[in-house]
Amino acid sequence: MYRDGQGVPQDYAQAVAWYRKAAEQGDNWGQYVFGAMYRDGLCVPKDYVRAHMRMNLAASHDHYFAGFRDRLATEMTPAQIAEAQRMASEWKPKK
Repeated sequence: MYRDGQGVPQDYAQAVAWYRKAAEQGDNWGQYVFGAMYRDGLCVPKDYVRAHMRMNLAASHDHYFAGFRDRLATEMTPAQIAEAQRMASEWKPKK
């Protein structure tokens, strides 16, 4: 809603807050979109490692997201990918 201005004024800060909340609770779509925000630097610093980590978490529950993660990986170094995978393996949802 806030990201695209659907039914509310477009507000990227609100979008980040809501997608972060969804991602932190383990929501797949939230993980993917929050990762895409890091990939694009949309209201968060551009960070391919965090983007890959979030997309990796989304892909671990729904293979639809694996292609997005894999395309992002082509822009990353092996060390960045390894760090993102480490972060994903250590990640725990907040309740």
